[in-house]
Amino acid sequence: MTNNTSDNNSDNTTTLKGTIHKIVFHSDKTGFTVARFTVGGQKEPVTVVGKIASLNPGCSVEFTGRWGKHNKYGSQFQADSYLELKPGTIEGIRKYLGSGLIKGIGPVYARKLVDKFGLETLDVIENQTERILEIPGIGRKRTGMILTAWKEQKNIRNIMIFLQGHGVGPARAVKIYKTYGDSAVEKVKENPYRLAEDIWGIGFKVADGIARNIGFEMDSPHRARAAIFHVLNKAAESGHCFLPMKDLQDKCVDGLEIPKNIFIEVLDKLVTGERLEFEDDNIYLKRYYYSEMKSASALVEIMKTLRCKPPIDPEKALRWVQDKIDIKLSNSQSNALKITLSNKVSIITGGPGVGKTTILLALVTILERAGWKISLCAPTGRAAKRMSEAIGREAKTIHRLLKYKPGENKFEYDGSSRLPVDCVIVDEMSMVDVTLFYDLLVAIPPEATVLLVGDVDQLPSVGAGAVLKDLIESHRIPVARLNEIFRQKEGSLIIKNAHRVNRGEIPITPESDKSKLLDFYFVRVEDPEKAQDVIIKTVTERIPGRFHLDPMRDVQVISPMAKRVLGAGILNEKLQEAQNPNPTQATVFGRDFRVGDKVMQIRNNYEKEVFNGDIGIIMGIDPTGQNMSVNFDGNNVEYEFNELDEIVLAYACTVHKSQGSEFPAVVMPLYTGHYVLLRRNLLYTAITRAKKLVVLVGSAKALAIAVKNAHVEERNTTLKKRIMSVI
Repeated sequence: MTNNTSDNNSDNTTTLKGTIHKIVFHSDKTGFTVARFTVGGQKEPVTVVGKIASLNPGCSVEFTGRWGKHNKYGSQFQADSYLELKPGTIEGIRKYLGSGLIKGIGPVYARKLVDKFGLETLDVIENQTERILEIPGIGRKRTGMILTAWKEQKNIRNIMIFLQGHGVGPARAVKIYKTYGDSAVEKVKENPYRLAEDIWGIGFKVADGIARNIGFEMDSPHRARAAIFHVLNKAAESGHCFLPMKDLQDKCVDGLEIPKNIFIEVLDKLVTGERLEFEDDNIYLKRYYYSEMKSASALVEIMKTLRCKPPIDPEKALRWVQDKIDIKLSNSQSNALKITLSNKVSIITGGPGVGKTTILLALVTILERAGWKISLCAPTGRAAKRMSEAIGREAKTIHRLLKYKPGENKFEYDGSSRLPVDCVIVDEMSMVDVTLFYDLLVAIPPEATVLLVGDVDQLPSVGAGAVLKDLIESHRIPVARLNEIFRQKEGSLIIKNAHRVNRGEIPITPESDKSKLLDFYFVRVEDPEKAQDVIIKTVTERIPGRFHLDPMRDVQVISPMAKRVLGAGILNEKLQEAQNPNPTQATVFGRDFRVGDKVMQIRNNYEKEVFNGDIGIIMGIDPTGQNMSVNFDGNNVEYEFNELDEIVLAYACTVHKSQGSEFPAVVMPLYTGHYVLLRRNLLYTAITRAKKLVVLVGSAKALAIAVKNAHVEERNTTLKKRIMSVI
């Protein structure tokens, strides 16, 4: 809703006292709110608009502002400031406590408390704690929860009032309080830029807005420091391990208006203080510099250390395993197996259907026969599960293999405590970023053998680095490239078209034959608005009806972009309405969540053991306890409401977020508005996520652009150079 209130009498400042009846609209991003407000002595609520960050239904408030008239919505009170008062009526107290503001009190207990204590209810909660136990159903545990939440809310309310107008909503105010405690306001006033560094989800722009309003100058060293980290972290989000000095300076000095002399002075202190690394006129965040450097050293150590196990004769092993598991390996597969058996570190790469899994099964069978202890792993839970199913042995995520210790923020297996293994096999290596690669390598004993398996033609990792590409292009590690297609069902087009796209050829998209169930379709829809409707209908009606696939569990919409008409964001809203029209049970960080929603984790959370890209289903939402339960592949994970910026709807996701997952059916929009991301490797990655069905929806022109655009955005990495210099 746009605030178009006209000010017919701007000098007539007045005050309104009353109770918040209903929050009609609230933006977490800007704080702009539309509320219905009951004024004493008036029957009908009035509309109040303004930046209101901390109010819930039932709150008693004194607003200061002016009356105006919106050209569409009529008379409105434009609030310039407000003062929260204690609710002064029975109904106000009941509504206030029942709004979900206080953890442990929902509508039911709010009514019980007010029925018992009346106008004294708030005083009882604050000053006569033991009397809460007089309410049936409220024990000491819930009483403790209520009192803790009451204290937190008093402090959070002060923080929210302080931050209102700076784009920080209630949920993030809770995160600020939980990070800094009772001294939150003082710490933010002292240096608001620390928010961007200390609290995930609060970036430089929000911190900068707060700082400027508080009175920090453009040339503040705090601002320069935050700008440098902001630019380098943004570069890392785009896959870069470093930025050339000139690029960093241009983005800070020209882009963020940091005075050049201040930029140089602060940067020098950060490098001297070892927060950043400077090498060959490039600036690195420390974790990426050491991950690249030490990964190269760890590879050398593994490659030069003798195996602890006796050598295996590749020719004999090859003959034995083909009889043992009743398979006939092709020349390319046999060669790949020999390379792996003959080298301490090796790579197998190739697209879908080229026999990578068959080789892994053969290799594991040989090594088990020889008495080797093997660890199978992959970067995501879904990839690990798929690896387990394909090979018939347990596979773990890399994080679980290394055993993360939440309290210590480290892995149990690291450079000082190595994995008890003779061989480590990593699948989906294209997804492994440089920091995770380093964590894995240093945990592998030098005498062990390492096999890295992945498709180098897919999109690179979401995190920084281009590890698989750098390893292959270093020409220091033996590589088996597989191109011959084996896994190809009669009449199947998915694998065939994936390889066609990878060669720069338009996919085969025959006209639909009603008598056959094809597995690859291209639905031509030029208008993006109509394409939205086609996608919704395809997911919810056509695929379930014709292919008997579950639209929630089996079908995944994958878009090139997050934004725009056919981006993942808008498609999520449309698909949520179509597939899960339950009433919204929580709106947090501007997102509506409902029980039954398909959601995705968007950052690694080691404590909860859920990772970027994991998909789950919301099993329960408790507005009273302000928490949510999400099931990820059989594992229930609890979230506080203030943690829900880690969760997004996942009816649709971007191609990058789909990496490492496979879905029975993939539906992908393609239109020219996605031009900036219409690339061959992106389309190829999306197609290879599907096991049974691919449906492309969009324009022929967009499809042609994607297939012909072989541009791969180069990432700033030095892993290849470091490997070449030491091996």
